[in-house]
Amino acid sequence: MESQATVASLQICPGPRQPMQQVALARAVENLGLEGDRHAKADSKRQVLLMEAETLIKFGLRVGDVKENITTRGIALMSLPVGARLRVGEAVFEITGVCHPCSRMDDLLPGLRETLSGQRGMLARVTQGGLLRVGDAIVVEAPSS
Repeated sequence: MESQATVASLQICPGPRQPMQQVALARAVENLGLEGDRHAKADSKRQVLLMEAETLIKFGLRVGDVKENITTRGIALMSLPVGARLRVGEAVFEITGVCHPCSRMDDLLPGLRETLSGQRGMLARVTQGGLLRVGDAIVVEAPSS
């Protein structure tokens, strides 16, 4: 039996260089991002960052260390194509691209920027707003025609 993809953790970034705040639920706002998150900007390709818990574990990182908003479990995010849509709780996210590690990754662990290349997670925008919670299923939706 295939395991179901789920939300392992949710985080909001209150401001630049501030630690991520773990939350039990978040409100996604269409074409904006997660309510209260500093990256919530209209028309941005980086409204939300999704990261695999499995990758965090592999590198000994804690939830929120790489500034992800949604920590996932049981889904190969990096294999999703641009344009893929994920239903998470009431919200729908569209993958906009790979998140390339920035120099701040080396502040966490020397050499992490290079090590995380191609593994830092996927950026997405909110195409349908709604509530999402820790434990919610993550469902890859068929592309709209």
